[in-house]
Amino acid sequence: MDSARYVVDALERAGVAHVVLAPGSRSAPLVYALAEAEADGRLSTYVRIDERVAGFTALGLALGADAAVAVVTTSGTAVGNLLPAVMEANHAGIPLVVLSADRPDELRGTGANQTTNQLDLFGEHVRFATDVAAGIDPTSAISTALSAARGRLEGIPGGPVQVNLSFRDPLTPALDGSEWERLLPVVDAPGTAGAPSELGAPAKADEGAEPVMVLPSTSHRTVVVAGHDAGPEAEYFARMLGLPLLAEPSSNARFGPNAIGPYRLLLEQFGPESSNPIQRVVLFGRPTLSREISTLMATTGLERALYLPTPVTWFESGRRPELILTQWDQLTGFAGCGPSGWLQAWQDASAHAEGALDAVLAEAPQPGALAGQLVARKLWERAQQDPGSNLVLGSSNPVRDVDLAGKPTEESNARIFANRGLAGIDGTVATATGVALATHKPTRVLVGDLTFLHDSGALNIGSSEQAPPLHIVVLNDGGGGIFSVLEHGELAAAPDYAAAVERFFGTPHTVNLAALAAAYGFSHTLVRRAAELDAALAGPVAGRRIIEVSATRAGLREQHVRIAAALKTN
Repeated sequence: MDSARYVVDALERAGVAHVVLAPGSRSAPLVYALAEAEADGRLSTYVRIDERVAGFTALGLALGADAAVAVVTTSGTAVGNLLPAVMEANHAGIPLVVLSADRPDELRGTGANQTTNQLDLFGEHVRFATDVAAGIDPTSAISTALSAARGRLEGIPGGPVQVNLSFRDPLTPALDGSEWERLLPVVDAPGTAGAPSELGAPAKADEGAEPVMVLPSTSHRTVVVAGHDAGPEAEYFARMLGLPLLAEPSSNARFGPNAIGPYRLLLEQFGPESSNPIQRVVLFGRPTLSREISTLMATTGLERALYLPTPVTWFESGRRPELILTQWDQLTGFAGCGPSGWLQAWQDASAHAEGALDAVLAEAPQPGALAGQLVARKLWERAQQDPGSNLVLGSSNPVRDVDLAGKPTEESNARIFANRGLAGIDGTVATATGVALATHKPTRVLVGDLTFLHDSGALNIGSSEQAPPLHIVVLNDGGGGIFSVLEHGELAAAPDYAAAVERFFGTPHTVNLAALAAAYGFSHTLVRRAAELDAALAGPVAGRRIIEVSATRAGLREQHVRIAAALKTN
């Protein structure tokens, strides 16, 4: 218990405000120490029975709070269930602190129940991992772990860390308040000597302020691509230089007069064979969504630069073709100002495309079913009408539908979140729950039915736990729709492959989402028409609600073809 209390004291001194717990016996000392701290108002705890849900809830809390968050598990397979969240945190650079409880050294390798090699379980996916023996003061290990998580170790970008903590019996506090065991003399855990103290989280580059910009004298037909987590500085950069802004939804830069909504279907109009071709590309953040942008960034002969003011983990040095620039003035000099008519040409093309998209989306793919792009358009618009709210986007089609149909707004009124580190469909509901709990803001989520079902365990929030304001919009087309618009869609039309594609990629299901919602205490609304969706989205986000949108995978590929054709210039 002394050791566990030292862990909690170190977390509190470092400014960690949120800890997610998954129940277990070996982690009991940490649980009791955290319960004591929460009773004193020193931090907040959240209980989840599923470790994978706990991991993604902690990840969402870290995203929402923009701060380090800890997750506690017991020993054995419990630790392994955190791997998906740790992998996502690794590639997205999120400060997730894993506190894994373990058996003491004398029980390891003996066949003792729930005992395995937990240190280095996460391998290269953590910035730092250490093993704290039973009876050793863990303070230094916690301090170093938090330094690593926050990117304060030289040359190491921030991200997830693991502190593996061994505890001996008894695992509960004495009822008489006496201490049952004294700690051994304080020594540093392996690899933690000289750990710096922690006082809050560092600000991101240029966060909260627009950098001073001296306009360059040169001009180029440059586009600004804002990938995941690019931030509002990408919008400022494009606006000051008069350049078109091609911003993914989770860039949080998809706003302002230079933002081009359906940009990915307009790139061909400004391609190498056009009369007005793109000459240079400036990249902020990580592009993750479209093949069109991937093709653009891989175009030989096109001058490309990546703005990288701080180290990142989503690519290895030398593995990307762009010129890496770390200074703002270098970037402006590379990009130059947009020549006369360059931005206007993109804005005109965008205005035409938005009108054409509205016309296509006004026609339902089939009676009683709504197009995913229309749902995305309406949900994006509704979130932007609710200043300070959150919008969490699931992987596969939903985030891509928003990327195509989410109309840029004048100002950025909602924070957009998405797990784009590895873009898995797992953990999306749990992540959204964490975001809502950390921010105390209305939170909407857009997911496909498989993403929703994959994380249905996250709907289980205990009766003693804080229930977040959360509305989950589920586009239910009875299976995996994204494969219809990939190469598999062509095979699905061939008799020899149709059954295999449907079974192994379509993965059809007949789950009753209304019954599932009722089982977990969520209200449920089924919508089949645009007017019903408008009504369902109109009210405030209050309580926990599932809005099920009736959709279909039939004709989905053809719908994408119609949209692409409509967005071409007349």
